Amino acid sequence: MNSEGIFNYMSSESRSSLYRNGRVYTRRDLEGSDSNWVGVNFQEYEVRVEDGRSNHMATLEKHGFELIANDIEKLEIDFFNNDTVVGKYYPLCEETVKDATGAQVVYAFDHNIRSAVGKKTKKMITGGQQVQGPAHAVHGDYTLTSAPARINQLSKPPSKNDTVSEIIKQRGSLLLPEDAEKVKRGGRFSIINLWRSIVPEPVELNPLALCDASTVKPEDLVVFEIHYSDRVGENYFAKYNPDHRWWFYPKMKRTEALLIKQWDSEGGLAKSKGQRADSDFPELPCSFSFHSAFADPSTRDGAPDRWSMEVRCVVLF
Repeated sequence: MNSEGIFNYMSSESRSSLYRNGRVYTRRDLEGSDSNWVGVNFQEYEVRVEDGRSNHMATLEKHGFELIANDIEKLEIDFFNNDTVVGKYYPLCEETVKDATGAQVVYAFDHNIRSAVGKKTKKMITGGQQVQGPAHAVHGDYTLTSAPARINQLSKPPSKNDTVSEIIKQRGSLLLPEDAEKVKRGGRFSIINLWRSIVPEPVELNPLALCDASTVKPEDLVVFEIHYSDRVGENYFAKYNPDHRWWFYPKMKRTEALLIKQWDSEGGLAKSKGQRADSDFPELPCSFSFHSAFADPSTRDGAPDRWSMEVRCVVLF
């Protein structure tokens, strides 16, 4: 069943940007909370959102997202315990993403739980950070600068304030030296999120919508800087484009997983350094998918809150 929703895009007056310029930013603490946003001027647009369950064409390679069956019931994971997630759930995520992509190596390196109620009550993950709210803004998690920078950071010993878990810190670094060297020599890498509901109830409130990467143009991008205590990360916010095509998967169950491409160094937009769109390179994979939570107007009264987890994975081919 298709839907419509209100999406927060950057205003039409916002300046498009591919690289950091100090105009749009926030400061984020170690618990994952932001201070005031600077230069962020959102404008609401009503957007048609197609039901992905009635159209099975979406693929990670070409659209930037893909829904798969992924049962976790037998693992009995406590998703609110950081060490348990890293020790028991990360290996499943790595195996799942490796099977879906045909990659040589996959490393899970970070995760978040999102819930409006969890954010409001300041619920903490044991040994980790605070639960975050659903992100009601059209965005991509990495940029032309921050994607390769994150790979470089993960190939070095973590700094004292790095948000990567203690278990990963004990390895000395996430990427093995030989893997990092392949990337430096131009080897293909991706960053892919595995997103799912972590409670028995299907997702109804604040479902996640995903934008077909082939409908995105370089001029749609606006860099959003995230200043941490020890580094600067970057996302892309989006300016509205009526050609954007949005999909969602109603009532996602805990036995399903959504793979979301956050960056692919082999994508057309990525390889052209933002000079051309993915659609100009039909022979190449896409670069990334914009995504956003939205309020589905068909959601029933009294629907349970969404509790979702996203696990970020480095993928090496």
